[in-house]
Amino acid sequence: MKKSERLNDMMIYLNDKKFFSLKSIMGRYSISKSTALRDIQSLEEIGMPIYSKTGRNGYYGILSNRLLSPIVFTVDEVQALYFAMQTLNAYQSTPFHLNVQKLKQKFEGCISEERIKKLRKMELIFRLGSYKNKNECNCLQDILRMAVDENVCEILYTKGELKKQYYVQFFDITSAYGQWYATAYNFQTKKPQVFRCDKIHFVQPSDKYIAKPLSEFLISPKEMFRDHDSIDFEAGVTAKGVDLFYKEHYLSMELHQENGKYYIRGFYNKGEEPFIADYFANYGERIISISPAGLKTLILDRLNTIKNHLISL
Repeated sequence: MKKSERLNDMMIYLNDKKFFSLKSIMGRYSISKSTALRDIQSLEEIGMPIYSKTGRNGYYGILSNRLLSPIVFTVDEVQALYFAMQTLNAYQSTPFHLNVQKLKQKFEGCISEERIKKLRKMELIFRLGSYKNKNECNCLQDILRMAVDENVCEILYTKGELKKQYYVQFFDITSAYGQWYATAYNFQTKKPQVFRCDKIHFVQPSDKYIAKPLSEFLISPKEMFRDHDSIDFEAGVTAKGVDLFYKEHYLSMELHQENGKYYIRGFYNKGEEPFIADYFANYGERIISISPAGLKTLILDRLNTIKNHLISL
């Protein structure tokens, strides 16, 4: 590791520490005592507020009222961060109170004019795919805060034409096609449930139920979402079907390759039949086998419904 890379990593390593020992630096970076001493001196010279405590049990301390130490990024890292930031433009809402354009201006204020020009050229050539969504999620920041704090909360949610009250604990927030989704444990049904974030009208803490540790939710989808009467399925698909799977699939599904053939295997619970039929209807001729027979019937019924609708137009 080059000295510049080592110092950069060292700043990140030490940034949230109150004290450290010379031996810890020597051991972490496999360097000699003299090299470690020179590195610490270099950190002090670039502004890290380090002080030394001498004596038998001496150590190095870092002032607690410091600003975030400067971190040096490589050109590739700067470009990756820049384009990662640009993906936020695809969302009407984010869990952070920020203006992406202002964030972009601050970012560009930290790099050279020459680098800015190159980034602007890259923007014309290289674009990350995104889906614009007009739905605004007013409670997204509250949902994230409740999940991080492991709080039980009361929410008001639009389901169909009605607004319903739920007592839940959020533990997963994801996005798909520009839309935010939050998965929570529903204390009334004692099962996990996925909520569309734009349909959540308010979120507030509740002491009606005892919160669960986040680790309890970090289990496989089969353990968490599968009901005892769920139905297993298997769909053989073509190589083009594999492309569709990677573009969109769900936690209850897995792709397998056996003897040069591809299979999507998983399960669906009772009541999810329309959802699973709609999903596989999109595969069309890319499906080469399917079981159980009931799933094939569901897909055919769905396709007939679409056909009849188009005929009636």
